[in-house]
Amino acid sequence: MNLNLTSTIKMPEHALRRQVIDLCNKTGKPLLKLSTKDYMDNGLGHLVKQFQGQAGLVNIEVFNELQHTITGWPGGKPDVDDSTRPERAKPFPKRVVVFSPHPDDDVISMGGTIRRLMQQHHDVHIAYETSGNIAVGDEEVSRFMHFINGFNKIFANGSDEVIKHSYQSVKHFLKSKQEGDLDNATILRLKGLIRRGEARLACAYNGIDSSHIHFLDLPFYESGRIEKLPMGERDVRLVQQLLADIRPHQVYVAADLADPHGTHRKCTDAVLAAIDEERRAGAAWVSDCRVWMYRGAWAEWDVADIEMCVPMSPEELREKRNAILRHQSQMESAPFMGNDERLFWQRAEDRNRDTARRYDDLGLACYEAMEAFVEYRF
Repeated sequence: MNLNLTSTIKMPEHALRRQVIDLCNKTGKPLLKLSTKDYMDNGLGHLVKQFQGQAGLVNIEVFNELQHTITGWPGGKPDVDDSTRPERAKPFPKRVVVFSPHPDDDVISMGGTIRRLMQQHHDVHIAYETSGNIAVGDEEVSRFMHFINGFNKIFANGSDEVIKHSYQSVKHFLKSKQEGDLDNATILRLKGLIRRGEARLACAYNGIDSSHIHFLDLPFYESGRIEKLPMGERDVRLVQQLLADIRPHQVYVAADLADPHGTHRKCTDAVLAAIDEERRAGAAWVSDCRVWMYRGAWAEWDVADIEMCVPMSPEELREKRNAILRHQSQMESAPFMGNDERLFWQRAEDRNRDTARRYDDLGLACYEAMEAFVEYRF
């Protein structure tokens, strides 16, 4: 079993597109305004020769390529010619699995696309690969424990000995905890529970039924430390079982390999290895499934690599923000924000707006924001 598949991900070549976009950036011109002189002056005269000596034909070729990546139907549009669309029209609706490394990467990275898939009546499942427990601050645990204690006093007259004992135990641990101390198993479970609750709220906001929310809690993550355990066959088998049960037509995975703690890479390796195992086992669903890679808070695809781009209106971008804000523990108090002081919803909006700006600069349709994807070919 190959457990390091992200090291072999091949990006789409799109050689012509890449060269022409670079020329647009260098000249400051949109695609359809590039002249023969622009090509000749920048050592790209051979491209014009390949298109009957007409720069306009080169421009239109690349313009159409990029135009065809834009779609408001990420699951495919039924009953239309899909020859130039990023996703096939049939089957419709599709069974979709969105894999989220942490319990908020789904809405941060592709929240607009998830809402679009739901609005278009696809069968969407969200699979949270890790508990995300180490990214919850102690103050969040204290806040929930105060609520539980108050709830017990209101509805049980404070008579529940289990709650009272647990409350005192957690309170004592947090009070005596020193900087650098690891959380014990109870605290980690409570922090994981907090993140599950937030994920459920975000899913409910997006209209996803609780039966379509899957918490995999992959074992490699549960080290209690920033440094994780190696990803292994146990992780892959958990993902494989979910895929075998759902038999998706579409799978979305994180390819945000700039994640500073490596969790995204391991999670994506687990998904790709699971799909590979299903393929080797002859599972019929694999041949009718497309895998789309997204990026999140840390980086974005180069425009030349993008193969599907889902636009958002100002209202849709606001709805995406609302889903992200359901993850309250990951706002100001999130421990691993890094040197970037923007909150995750701000990073996501800036990134999505920048993608739309780059398309606009190239002379394509101007949208408020866009979420971008690259197809993984296996």
